[in-house]
Amino acid sequence: MTIAIMQPYIFPYIGYFQLINAVDKFVIYDDVNFINKGWINRNNILVSGQEHLFTIPLKDASQNKLINEVELGINDPWKKKFIKTVQQSYLKAPNYQKVFLLVEEIVNFGAETISEFTLNALQQVCAYMEITTEIVPSSSLYKNTDLKAQERILDICKQEQANHYINPIGGMELYDKNKFEKEGIKLNFIKSTASAYPQFKNAFVPWLSIIDILMFNDAESIGKLLKEYELI
Repeated sequence: MTIAIMQPYIFPYIGYFQLINAVDKFVIYDDVNFINKGWINRNNILVSGQEHLFTIPLKDASQNKLINEVELGINDPWKKKFIKTVQQSYLKAPNYQKVFLLVEEIVNFGAETISEFTLNALQQVCAYMEITTEIVPSSSLYKNTDLKAQERILDICKQEQANHYINPIGGMELYDKNKFEKEGIKLNFIKSTASAYPQFKNAFVPWLSIIDILMFNDAESIGKLLKEYELI
């Protein structure tokens, strides 16, 4: 079995979905500390040809809390504002009708925490992209919060009887291939390619939210984009 473990990000870039698609089971690492100004509750979409950062408001978010403990902000107009921004920005995109309905459904999902909200979003986007990988939250299964860093990742791999673990390229300095090999687990890092695609008549802006990918690419193109990476 091949697995990957990542913190939950909202509407992440294509590389996140390449990682999900490359494994048999994807673990949402939601019982680790929340990171302020990370990608858990924010991302970039295209607005007037430029990247535009959107942020989902949270209630009393803190790096002293676990991700699955951080609640969504209440009585906040962000949902209507975000939906309107997506509508105005992508109205003339080729796949607007279907993707806008998907985004609207995800945004209006009745979650209490950012972890629940993001898990649902990832599952719905994966279903739309025909990615069949099983997605599970770490908080519901592994009971190993006493372990830290690489040791905890290895423990999850062993509990899943995984023989292959794939991590984003940014974690190369965090994990020791020899340590994994001693446990009978192959370790690879995934490196994404920033393949250009038409974004109206604008100069291409790479690494935007998956919303942008879906708005401008049909199913065949998305299938190709999911495979544009290398394992190191």
